Amino acid sequence: MTGTDTNPRSSIRARLTGVLLVLVSLVPAVSGWLVFSAWLPSDVERYQEYRAAEPCPDPSAATAKAAEDCLLTVALTVERTKNEPGKRSGSYTATLDGDPVWSGTVSFGDPDPVLERLVPGDRITGTLWRCEVMTVGKGELRQNTSDAPRDEPQMTYAIGTFLGLLAALGFGFGAVRIARPLGHEPFTWRPLGKTLLIVMTAACAGVGLPAVWIGVPAWIVPVVVVLIVAVTAWQLHRHLQPTADGDGDGAHSPSPIEQT
Repeated sequence: MTGTDTNPRSSIRARLTGVLLVLVSLVPAVSGWLVFSAWLPSDVERYQEYRAAEPCPDPSAATAKAAEDCLLTVALTVERTKNEPGKRSGSYTATLDGDPVWSGTVSFGDPDPVLERLVPGDRITGTLWRCEVMTVGKGELRQNTSDAPRDEPQMTYAIGTFLGLLAALGFGFGAVRIARPLGHEPFTWRPLGKTLLIVMTAACAGVGLPAVWIGVPAWIVPVVVVLIVAVTAWQLHRHLQPTADGDGDGAHSPSPIEQT
């Protein structure tokens, strides 16, 4: 559909599409709000409580259930391990037996430094907090499990920022179609919408992950990501403006973005 289309049915279809886009954009908008209002504060609070936890006063008499708010060190026996690099999920696990206090399977983010050294029958130590194994140890080596709270809010900020930008993208494109059903270019999926979605995804991952590794303040993530997306959107709009303002017959020279 182009800006020169005067078909009333095209106008109705465009407006209906715009309404649908606005309604769908509410899903990432609410999800982003929950990330910042619920998920992030919960992670921060859990990490602070874990850091403040102290060893159980009587470890010999404590059980995992009775020692929820203190750190309980227990002896565990390795039953089996799973160390499969290259797989995305469930690649690093250990099944441990610490009956009657705790038994089960724990996951790790990587095999180093403890998991890769474990074999069935090994006796190791585990630190429990709130009925979950936080760390395992063999000799002098210690390794956090995937359940251990971490002070790494940068990726949570990146996820929330992505959801917010996705909502803004859908709402903006939908609003333009409602307001200008017969002249909503260049606010179309190709090339503007598709390019912006790719840039948003790449920016959130490309800024969030290094931010975790480097340990920069979490607020930097949304600031940098929004700046990248805003500059990209402005540059794209400049290149695509001739498409929306074309000649009376709708003809125009293809922009560098459209040629690709």
